[in-house]
This record gives sequence, C-alpha cells and structure tokens, in this order.
Amino acid sequence: MENPTSYEQALERLNEIVEGIEQGTVDIDHLTAMVKEAQALIAFCQSKLEAVENDIKNTLEDGKE
Repeated sequence: MENPTSYEQALERLNEIVEGIEQGTVDIDHLTAMVKEAQALIAFCQSKLEAVENDIKNTLEDGKE
C-alpha cells in the first residue's frame, strides 16, 4: 500500500492486516512486511490524532480570549 492519505484509509488497512494475521491468511513469507506496514500505519494514525488534538486545544484556547 502506498502512503495513506487519510486516517480512515490507514485504519481500514490496519484492520485488514490484523484480520489477516488473526485468521492466519497471511503467508509467513509476507508476515514481516505486513507487520512493518502496520507499524508505519500506526505511526501515521498517531500523528494524525496528535495533530487534531493540538488543533482542538488551540481552537478552544483561542475561544477563551
């Protein structure tokens, strides 16, 4: 998968990876690559969530002034 463009797209792909691992449908030869992809997707999602959290905090602080 190319770099995700949205949180939802990344989360959907993460769910696909987890489901494949849980169901045992991931070929052992691809497992390491899948785990690395999942790790990158998690980092992407975390950065998106942190950015939204900061935006909300800034918006709320601006509203208090």
